[in-house]
Amino acid sequence: MHIVVCAKQVPNTTQVRINPETNTLVRDGVESILNPFDENALEMALQLKEKHPGTKITVLTMGPPQAAEILKEAVGRGADAVVLLCDRAFAGSDTWATSYALSIAIGKLEKPDLVLFGKQAIDGDTAQVGPGVADWLGIPCIAYARKVEIADGQATVERTYEDGYEKLEVALPCALTVVKEANVPRMASLRGKMAAKKLNIVPLTAEASGADPAHLGLNASPTRVVKIFSPPPKTGGVKWQGEDPAAMAQKLVDLLRERKLV
Repeated sequence: MHIVVCAKQVPNTTQVRINPETNTLVRDGVESILNPFDENALEMALQLKEKHPGTKITVLTMGPPQAAEILKEAVGRGADAVVLLCDRAFAGSDTWATSYALSIAIGKLEKPDLVLFGKQAIDGDTAQVGPGVADWLGIPCIAYARKVEIADGQATVERTYEDGYEKLEVALPCALTVVKEANVPRMASLRGKMAAKKLNIVPLTAEASGADPAHLGLNASPTRVVKIFSPPPKTGGVKWQGEDPAAMAQKLVDLLRERKLV
């Protein structure tokens, strides 16, 4: 079985800054990490590998040269192979263009039985890339997966809801987006760290991937960020106490009517 895990390097959320002119994230001088939800996707792949000997795990990312660091981290945890899509032609890609580029790169690999993604990236929070890649590849996608079992050419998946879950069966190949509740990601092993340290990652360019330049980058992206701003700070609110509950309820109703909210 071949499993492809798509991962993303994201800024540490406590240090996010926005370029006011381009409305894009400022990455220079900002600590970057492996997207936390992608850690859960990788862990799901590793657990499947333990259950199914002979399974190969390939981790794929698209980003600048420093994104190679998360690929080395993935190898440290147990991934078998990595691919870094890296080219200025990819710069500014929205989720549509990103999904296209990733799907083209996956097409260059050994055909996967399973393509895994984290539920979403913590910088964009769109949750669109996983389903988008599946659409480009023409395979089914199940989002918010917390558990998967593979047998007889199909996957049995538990998909989470706020108040429970549903169990679905889908033929392979398929794509899953994985939730945080699925597992607890493991740390890199000493042997894995040593292997990652020796890793020489050769970037896969847009031309080498065979991607159509008309589908890449900012100019090919149908969505635009026109404005980014911080929400107004929350006030302390009003707190009532020490009165009769019925009186406080009536006070609340009177206030809502005064503000024409009811």
